[in-house]
Amino acid sequence: MPSIELINAPGLPVPAGHYSHATRAGNLVCVSSQLPVRPDGTHTSDLPFEAQAEQTLQNVRTVLVLEAAGASLQNCIEVTAYLVGVEHWKDFNAIYARHFGDWKPARAVVPVTALHYGYLVEISARAWVE
Repeated sequence: MPSIELINAPGLPVPAGHYSHATRAGNLVCVSSQLPVRPDGTHTSDLPFEAQAEQTLQNVRTVLVLEAAGASLQNCIEVTAYLVGVEHWKDFNAIYARHFGDWKPARAVVPVTALHYGYLVEISARAWVE
């Protein structure tokens, strides 16, 4: 069994609950669900869906890229997105494609009725790092 490293990314607020931004076990990095919280800890729940989706994907990128986990979005092997309202699916898909480019990891998009703090999107990811 590999050792498990707890990762808290510089540039993001300290997690509000009993969790880390990510964990790494060997080559597998699991990113905790990210909400569209700004790096300074302020909320974006008053912003439109598109702005929230951009901030959330940037938060996932920050956990992976800032040498916190030594990965990038192109290391993602699985992504799960929770969207309040299925009507945001098309916009989410376009924003997601812009961030991931040609890379298409396994993905689930789950419509939900509500998220914490009134947010419209939450994203978790798993990445493989050599």
